[in-house]
Amino acid sequence: QEPLLESGGGSVQVGGSLRLACAASGDNYRLGCMAWFRQTPGKEREGLATIYTDTGLETYADSVKARFTISQDSAEKMVYLQMNSLKPEDSAMYYCAQAKYGNAGYCRHRGLDPMAFKTWGQGTQVTVSS
Repeated sequence: QEPLLESGGGSVQVGGSLRLACAASGDNYRLGCMAWFRQTPGKEREGLATIYTDTGLETYADSVKARFTISQDSAEKMVYLQMNSLKPEDSAMYYCAQAKYGNAGYCRHRGLDPMAFKTWGQGTQVTVSS
């Protein structure tokens, strides 16, 4: 069983919305610092949004601020990414990830750095067409 499993990707027209979901598995699984990233071929993985699950503190990259919203359902061990006003440049493989360390300071300062994350899902593809 994969520790993190993304779903919700697909094809959508410009201006549309998608909601991605990330399911965490395993007993006594404290999520800690969770984030969404995306990557297109030939480019580095880009941090989009982070949530410190103990407090709900959220951090966003400027490229998606005001359009994307990260949220969680701790009881269900789920993390979501609501994406609105989608643009063609949002087309990418989207990944859910869990940080190496689950404290608030680490999450706040390293939350958009892919090198700070140890566990990754398989990804879900998002395609935005005009």
